[in-house]
Amino acid sequence: MKILVFAEQRESKFRKSAFEVARAGKTLADQLGGEVVGVVIGHGVEAIAAELGGFGVKRVVFADDPRLQFYSGTAYARILADLVKREDPTVILAAASAMGKDLAPRLAVKVDAGLAVDCVALRVESGEIISTRPVYAGKAFIDVRVKSAVKIFTLRPNVFTAGASSAERAPVEKASVELREEDFSSRVRELPTGVGRPDVTDAEIVVAGGRGLRGPESFHVIEELADALGAGVGASRAVVDAGWRPHDEQVGQTGKTVSPTLYIACGISGAVQHLAGMSSSKCIVAINKDKDAPIFQIADYGIVGDVFEILPLLTLEVKKLLGKE
Repeated sequence: MKILVFAEQRESKFRKSAFEVARAGKTLADQLGGEVVGVVIGHGVEAIAAELGGFGVKRVVFADDPRLQFYSGTAYARILADLVKREDPTVILAAASAMGKDLAPRLAVKVDAGLAVDCVALRVESGEIISTRPVYAGKAFIDVRVKSAVKIFTLRPNVFTAGASSAERAPVEKASVELREEDFSSRVRELPTGVGRPDVTDAEIVVAGGRGLRGPESFHVIEELADALGAGVGASRAVVDAGWRPHDEQVGQTGKTVSPTLYIACGISGAVQHLAGMSSSKCIVAINKDKDAPIFQIADYGIVGDVFEILPLLTLEVKKLLGKE
């Protein structure tokens, strides 16, 4: 059995989820007696491709083209479909990131594959892969068996562990794919410029704000705590719809799904749509002045109080603890 893993990168640097997907592929390969082949697509990616060997990938195929500097769903799907025909894998793994959620369905159509999305667990029973994924906005979980000859699974970031890397380097080869201009019928033109904070989907810690912040000018209390913790900044849908924060920070059913080690929800009531995007966080801290807010039902720790009083004090204590004063 051959397992193909799509390793996502930005600006010639792997996303953490790329290593998680690679390690998940290695775990499946060990149980099924297979080989893991990595795929890297972009521009200037040859230098990083061999890094995947440290996470169990035996061989890496890369596609490099200046036009691939930014993501193109049509071009990436064309490249992957060609590689699937050449490599003939049984299983394809990708991260359930914004890119993976767009790319996996495109690929599934091209290679006639079944698709299980946003998986939080994979296991092997009697030689068959069974995936577990949340349903009903995270209120329940179902086991999914993909019956097609080629099976695609997207894995929720920060749920599968990448483990420690080794110094092993994987052999690398360039894919011979001829790209036409019509392959780029959809493409990303530019990416938002960040301020040095991690993206919420990759962040180990996320500090998120809701309507309890009262206005965009108040989000500095969220940013200050996030910067002290080295965290990503998240926001509820209501905040994004109001124009207070950019859409790439939105956490929830219509935004990004996150699974950080620590999720701090500030002034977020906990609508079911928001819970669907963050309920798999390993530890949830809720700060809300409404003691009956739904967010407290899933929180590991709850603080009933005004975020404008609590967050500055919390930020000060974090800085003291981490020596950042």
